Amino acid sequence: MSKHIVLLVFFFLSLIATTQEVSHAIVLETQTGNIHGTLLTPKIQGKVPLVIIIAGSGATDRNGNNPMMKNNSLRMLAEGLHRNNIASLRYDKRGIAESKNAGISEEDLKIENYIADVNSWIGLLIRDKRFSEIIILGHSEGSLIGMVAARSNDISKFISIAGAGESAGNIIRRQLKDQPQIILDQSLPIIKKLENGETEDNVPQMLYSLFRPSVQPYMISWFKYDPKTEVKKLDKPVLIIQGDTDIQVSMKDADLLAMSNPNSTKIIIEGMNHIMKESEVDRIKNLQTYSLPNLPIMEELIKKLSEFIF
Repeated sequence: MSKHIVLLVFFFLSLIATTQEVSHAIVLETQTGNIHGTLLTPKIQGKVPLVIIIAGSGATDRNGNNPMMKNNSLRMLAEGLHRNNIASLRYDKRGIAESKNAGISEEDLKIENYIADVNSWIGLLIRDKRFSEIIILGHSEGSLIGMVAARSNDISKFISIAGAGESAGNIIRRQLKDQPQIILDQSLPIIKKLENGETEDNVPQMLYSLFRPSVQPYMISWFKYDPKTEVKKLDKPVLIIQGDTDIQVSMKDADLLAMSNPNSTKIIIEGMNHIMKESEVDRIKNLQTYSLPNLPIMEELIKKLSEFIF
């Protein structure tokens, strides 16, 4: 074997060893089962900032994927931060992917369970001497969960990406306006009851997937949080990032959050959609990016995040 080939083999083995060393599994033990995550740390001397990445709603795993589509958006986010010497934790929410055994029955699940999990991660990682500070980053519904958890004195900064600026009840009302009138008329009384902390047993079949009785306790817990109120409570640096081709969360949402916290910084990224990838605003083309696992997230996003963190 020639000297050049030996050097090339050694180079690739070094890359593999480095990847294995900086990315490792981490487990949060809870009373209802273990929550599994990935800790990605730069291989440099000295302490580095750590970002806790909180995924959005539904069956979204630590990489930003769900059983219906794979886009790797959150994995790419962590890797982008890593290139800029920023550590990250991303994890499968309880009941999802590798954390499925930590799942709580749908009837018992509350948004406070997710908030408590973030607080537990903070408690675990604050003891790790490799990190100079801990930053919370919430994407989509993870923004609301993150901003509540970010009240902790152990958190130095909060970042919202594609976070809603209105309560969930108002968001659902807005989304249902595009549906046939009969759906809107039957939904509005149910939403009102849930906002009042009351359940509805007689859910029309056409609305069952949205308002089934087993999911109503979670919706009641979710509806009582107003992102405008929660972000206003934060007395630390806040960054609000929104893409202008996001078809799920609007520019108005970013405006509402920014106006609620005068000390926040708002950044609009042109051409960025809800999963942080470049896309046209056309709905069909936009949604196609949700199933493109090799399409990178926008480099402008990583640049702005890194500038804010440092």
